[in-house]
Amino acid sequence: MQSYQFLRDTYQGKTVLVTGHTGFKGSWLCHTLLALGARVVGVSLPPRTYRDIFVVTGLQDMVEHHEFDIRDSDRVRALMQQVSPDIVFHLAAQPLVRHSYDEPLATITTNVIGTTNVLEAIRQTATVKAAVIITTDKVYENKEIDYGYREHDPLGGYDPYSGSKAAADIVAQSYIRSFFNPTQYGERHTTLVAIARAGNVIGGGDWSPDRIIPDIMRSVLDSGSDVLIRSPFAVRPWEHVLEPVSGYLALGARLVKGETEFSGAWNFGPDHDLWLPVGEMVQRVLTLFEQKTAWRGTMQCDEHHDGAKHEAGLLTLDVTKANRRLGWRSQWDIDTTLTQTVMWYAQVAEDLCTAREVTLQQINSYFNNFSEGERP
Repeated sequence: MQSYQFLRDTYQGKTVLVTGHTGFKGSWLCHTLLALGARVVGVSLPPRTYRDIFVVTGLQDMVEHHEFDIRDSDRVRALMQQVSPDIVFHLAAQPLVRHSYDEPLATITTNVIGTTNVLEAIRQTATVKAAVIITTDKVYENKEIDYGYREHDPLGGYDPYSGSKAAADIVAQSYIRSFFNPTQYGERHTTLVAIARAGNVIGGGDWSPDRIIPDIMRSVLDSGSDVLIRSPFAVRPWEHVLEPVSGYLALGARLVKGETEFSGAWNFGPDHDLWLPVGEMVQRVLTLFEQKTAWRGTMQCDEHHDGAKHEAGLLTLDVTKANRRLGWRSQWDIDTTLTQTVMWYAQVAEDLCTAREVTLQQINSYFNNFSEGERP
């Protein structure tokens, strides 16, 4: 794993454009970039709720904030050229599987055309030296077999979300081969692009609909009702949001230094001990609430959910490439991951500290696992 000091030396003073910065993962990425000393510019749609981490941490006042739809190619290109970023992290997307059944066209145009617009704007902006295009673990043709998918495995997609992200991934691959080919770096272009695939991230400040941690928090903290779960035996590789964020940052740092071998696709995911059935994960979270807070909750299977909206029963990633070649690996075990997540919500709900304070505390705690170097 690259040291914290290496990341700070790389990002300090750099201009970084983050698309999707009002989202859950984008907000955590922005806070980490700010701690590393970067100038952060964000473009996204408005946050979904007043409780989102972007809102409650006051992130809008800490970055250069722009709100518009990335399907508007002219505005994407104009912003890219106005900002003149050194590095781009593209996270903006319609990120919800079940919502994609209700809004397939918006999902596909946002995820495919939006990604193409960002790549085209990068191609036309000479200052960009590195770009990381964030897709998902769901880009793989999922056969629900008991091994992790590797970067060269076939892409696919059962639902509109997964299909759109696989298509966006293929578009990014085509741009790498056609315009950002690492074999032509320094001759025909000076930009290196990578694709990062991760999924099932959890952590504080996520209030998205139809996600298991926000569903638990709404039940426990708001209504006191049972936590309804659709697929208790579906296995997911849970990881704290800071895990892939650290991978994106490590990847971007290598690219901006002109290290061509880091162009291409990369998986970021947890070790096997973080692969848990949904029901077991929910019960562990509820137990943590009982042990560490005054809040209580119970779990119940949702027998009335819409079974027509297919969701994967098993989907995992092989992260050997990132482990061996990038030196990246997950830092927190399942107990730490769940504890940090629960405590973020509990501390904010109980006014023990501000959302910004607990976010920075957790970033600091995470990077304390890195090699020696000044912390955020």
